[in-house]
Amino acid sequence: MASDQTSQTPNNKQDLRLLFRLLPFIAPYKSRVIGAALALIITAAVSLALGQGIRLLIDQGFDSADPSQLNHAMLVLAVITLLMAMGSFTRFYLVSWLGERVSNDVRLAVFNHLLTLDPYYFEMNRSGEINARLTTDTTLLQSIIGSSISMALRNVLTFAGGLVMMLITNPKLALIVLASVPLVIFPMMLYGRRVRKLSRLSQDRVADIGTYAGEIVQNIKVVQSFTREKEETKAFGQEVEKAFNVAKKRILQRSILIVVAMILVFTGLSSMIWVGAQDVANGHISSGELAAFVFYALMVAMAVATISEVYGELQRAAGATERLLELLAEEADIQAPKNPHQLNAGALALSFEKVSFSYPSRPDEIALDNISFNVAAGETVAIVGPSGAGKSTLFELLQRFYDPKNGTIKVASHNIKQFKPQDLRNHLGLVPQQPTLFSADVAHNIRYGDPTATHEQVKQAAQKAYASDFIERLPESYNSYLGEQGVRLSGGQRQRIAIARAMLKNPSILLLDEATSALDANSEHQVQAALQTLMQGRTTLIIAHRLATIMHADRILVFNEGKLEAQGKHADLIISSPLYKNLSELQFNH
Repeated sequence: MASDQTSQTPNNKQDLRLLFRLLPFIAPYKSRVIGAALALIITAAVSLALGQGIRLLIDQGFDSADPSQLNHAMLVLAVITLLMAMGSFTRFYLVSWLGERVSNDVRLAVFNHLLTLDPYYFEMNRSGEINARLTTDTTLLQSIIGSSISMALRNVLTFAGGLVMMLITNPKLALIVLASVPLVIFPMMLYGRRVRKLSRLSQDRVADIGTYAGEIVQNIKVVQSFTREKEETKAFGQEVEKAFNVAKKRILQRSILIVVAMILVFTGLSSMIWVGAQDVANGHISSGELAAFVFYALMVAMAVATISEVYGELQRAAGATERLLELLAEEADIQAPKNPHQLNAGALALSFEKVSFSYPSRPDEIALDNISFNVAAGETVAIVGPSGAGKSTLFELLQRFYDPKNGTIKVASHNIKQFKPQDLRNHLGLVPQQPTLFSADVAHNIRYGDPTATHEQVKQAAQKAYASDFIERLPESYNSYLGEQGVRLSGGQRQRIAIARAMLKNPSILLLDEATSALDANSEHQVQAALQTLMQGRTTLIIAHRLATIMHADRILVFNEGKLEAQGKHADLIISSPLYKNLSELQFNH
């Protein structure tokens, strides 16, 4: 998704073919497509008939002394106008409906596919840019499908029909107009490719703006704390200016394209009208015939001008389509097996067997080095060590956000690759060090652990997590909106919401990553008691820096620089592990 992909742009013909790859999204609505096509054809045919109505009005109405002839000509024009209005209404409604429906279907398909991708994809691609694809590009598709494609098809039909009627009406004048057509098509093709490249680059710059703004807004407290408002204002202005400069180039190319087309077309029209006026003066054609021909010529000219303008929009749509298709073509590294095993509820044993791993974004940095250990069903195992020792990496591998480079991870004696990732994760409950809350109410955030839970079950989970007291003091209790990332709660309150969420999920394997780090002494004591209840009958892994919180663990694993250095009880490790002894002395102030 990087902007440097712009340089790898195929030719125009291939670019526009990208739009045909949207057909699977349009196919379910065949009846509306057929209806819109029929309305389009009828409207174009009626528009062409309007030229003959003008000829009748002039030759049999204005040039005739018989009032009935004029009335007849006016009636014909009225019927043609009514048919055009009805056809235009039908076409506009159906095509606009299709644009909205298809763009929303594409947006939904892209979002659903994003949810299947593994974390590595989101490490390598900015969230703001992904959001821009979901919003800006799909909105552009709505405009194209709901308007521009219809305009292009209508004007292509008008162009072709107008040329035929011109040839029928007066071949000599038609040849004059036809001579100017290649002069219009050539610059349109020439500038179209430039517009295509600049359109994609412009979309990249807009995505950059969204990414930058989103990051600043999300971290507004840091910006204001360091009084960096002026610098961020300047930096954002530079991002906006970059986008504007690219947009100026794109607008210039499109403007040149339109101007050149209009000048050439109307030069041809002027020549044609001059020759036609000479023929009327010499009696070779009637005034109505010339008027009808001029009408058709104007239709052809307007069609060409519109097509040249819409062509640029189609180029932009091709760019948006290309980027959306790139997202849909991304494949997750983590795949479900063809014949997955099933996991049963209850405490589950797990094991790491000679596991080595490096994060894909840092392949030269070893996160885990030949790690092996077993955890019995129902056992509570604590994991300690300095920052960067690989503790949290164990949790990410166990949840199969990544697969190890070497070795095997087993749950219930089966390689976790033999389970569907979703089934495996359904049996895991994580309480992270920095819990994530959604921009919704309290009940929604707790119910994220079990969407089917009743309100009473949500309240019980909150009570067990010692969160019910502060929740009930909120303005709307469990219906209180928490703001983005739970900004209206303190760190300790957010953590207790996360604990309630894990309790509601009722997992077989509980993963606690510094689960009480943000709590005060009183709250920590209460939550520790709640966690003791939650851990009963479950396999539990606890990551902790504060050794006092894991003294009750059945076993303690000591990690350092991605290696398992020692394991055992607290008293044994004081003797056998210099690292653990040092950590213990620092914390207990011996």
